[in-house]
Amino acid sequence: MNAIHDARGTSRRLRVAVVTETYPPEINGVARTAGLMVEALCARGHELQLVRPRQKPETAALNGSPRLRLTKGVPIPRYSNLQIGLLSRASFVREWRDWRPDLVHVVTEGPLGWNAVAAARELRIPVTSDFHTNFHTYSRHYGFGMLAGLVARYLRALHNRADCTMVPTAQMKAELEALAFERVLIVGRGVDAQLFNPGRRSAELRAAWGCRGRETVVLHVGRLAPEKNLELFIDAADAMSAVDPQVRVVLVGDGPQGPLLRARHPDFVFAGMRSGEDLAAHYASADVFLFPSTTETFGNVTLEAMASGLAIVAYDCAAAQQYLRHRVSALLAPTGDAAEFVRAAEALAADRDLRSQLRQEARRAAEAITWERAFDDLERALAAAVESGRGKGARVSQESAHVET
Repeated sequence: MNAIHDARGTSRRLRVAVVTETYPPEINGVARTAGLMVEALCARGHELQLVRPRQKPETAALNGSPRLRLTKGVPIPRYSNLQIGLLSRASFVREWRDWRPDLVHVVTEGPLGWNAVAAARELRIPVTSDFHTNFHTYSRHYGFGMLAGLVARYLRALHNRADCTMVPTAQMKAELEALAFERVLIVGRGVDAQLFNPGRRSAELRAAWGCRGRETVVLHVGRLAPEKNLELFIDAADAMSAVDPQVRVVLVGDGPQGPLLRARHPDFVFAGMRSGEDLAAHYASADVFLFPSTTETFGNVTLEAMASGLAIVAYDCAAAQQYLRHRVSALLAPTGDAAEFVRAAEALAADRDLRSQLRQEARRAAEAITWERAFDDLERALAAAVESGRGKGARVSQESAHVET
């Protein structure tokens, strides 16, 4: 059994309360990462409580069986499949006085996360947080750009009350520190290179997309929403089609722009929401992955495309900047340079040999990006927060440490 070791070398289990407003089977990068984290910590012998809104329908099937606390929730505008969780600070205080965690880990920054941080501080329980989503940047894509500064101040106020805020890349750390976020720590991500694998390529699936030979399938995976910069994806795919008329375009995912895109592009394949082995087959059955988003804190889909052996065009930011090398394992355009992004896509349409090289190198790079290593980093970060009790003077008492025998 894995365990955390403190400064004295003592092997111990931790009690961790994980607070999140999204969780599997909801399909998004935050939910997937939170689910994997909870499963991994349970598998490593830690005692977890999971606090999240009730889902519709409610499944509550959990690997590793953490304590489950379901709360009320209300849909997020324009994200109707996601919810804001509702549980008061006082309710958190009552619960954690009865079942006192060694650490509270806040995944999302809604009212649920805010009240969890407030309660933990009142009880002098160490708090860590994740920064998953650039909500202050998203506001510009939904007509609320004037609120970007207010949103950034809210996020900073929440995260600066934590003992540390975990981010997946050095770039994200630098960006948050420039906004006066404190105690920002890099904790990497991983990819399941057995699930996402070129061996899952399906001739039957390609035939369903209208491919009968050497057609080039261009793929996008993600929410069909303004912040994903889908206009540039379409421009780049059209430019590829001008070079190679046999290009086929496939989009996996759904969202508010879905109806409009389907109406405007009846020649595209809209595969809808996919998960598990079905999603992995969609990746592996494509050839080129275009990812024009500039709003990602990370972009799990980049790693999934790498592991699936796709030739990737992306902006030089987030996961692509962290794990890919220009003209070695991908083509990376300067962030925001739409013309260069389109030129890179055209280059892949014209050069099958280059595509083959990039696909092999991307897969090779992905094989080294394991979740096991990422969760090792996470464990160390949680242990350090418990031991330091930074900020409000929180300390883990001897009676709250659960020592393995």
